[in-house]
Order: sequence, then structure tokens, then C-alpha cells
Amino acid sequence: MTKLLLLIGLPGSGKSTFARYLLVDCPQMQIISTDTIRGQLFGGEAVQGPWLVLWHEVLRQFRETVLSDNITIYDATNAQRRHRREVIASAREIGFTHITGIWVDTPVWLCLARNKKRQRQVPEEVIFRMHRQLRDAPPSLEEGLNELLRFSV
Repeated sequence: MTKLLLLIGLPGSGKSTFARYLLVDCPQMQIISTDTIRGQLFGGEAVQGPWLVLWHEVLRQFRETVLSDNITIYDATNAQRRHRREVIASAREIGFTHITGIWVDTPVWLCLARNKKRQRQVPEEVIFRMHRQLRDAPPSLEEGLNELLRFSV
């Protein structure tokens, strides 16, 4: 069974920290991070760059990790339902057979506080927009996930 862990949460929610903790316990896991890819493609994790260029690299890395048969962690906000469905459908098409959504549900006020302490800050209006997207269309099994875990801070 080729597994994908789809992280979901606001910037500053703790998704990347959670992914790193998983990697310590299971070093064979592989992380695909949109922030890391932005850094590689565009010279900085905060540089948004063209989404399609980023997305094609995510898909390329998905194909690579499916071949390794290791558990893959997809570290991105995945705040929009439409985008989550696209990720899930593409992952299944590539060969992931079991997809678990992990919603790191951290209060927006805590995400904002953590964001202020970061060197690379996300604009507050972006965090609020993503918060509304997750509030109005929260992750659900109907999106095509096999499992959905919700961690509330």
C-alpha cells in the first residue's frame, strides 16, 4: 500500500513541525514541501512564483516517491477544498493507494502570533482568508480521503 499523508492547516499551525517529528520517528518517510520547492525553484520559500511550475514539481516528486514505496508527507496548507480534491485525485492517479488527511487545526490567533515570530512572515490577510476557507469548507472524507485525523491545539 503506497501511503500519502496530506497535511492541512494554516500557516503557523505546526504542519512542518509535525512533519519533522514524524520523520524523526520514521526516517524512511519522505516530505514533499511546497515551501522547500519554492526555495529550490524560485530562490526563496516566500517567493510564490507561477503555481503551475510549482504544481508540476510537486507531481514529479509524487511520481518519484511512489516508486520508492515509502510513506510520503505532503506539507502544504491545502486550505481550499477544490485544491485538496485536485491533490487527492492526482495522487491516486500517480499511484498512491491510501491517503490520510491530517488537519492541524490550530486557532487563528495562535497562528498569527507564531507568524509574527517568523523570519518569513505570511501576510495576515492571507492567513485570515485561509482560515475562512477551512471554516467554510473543512476537510472531509467526501473529498476522497481514506482517513481524516484532526489535531486541535
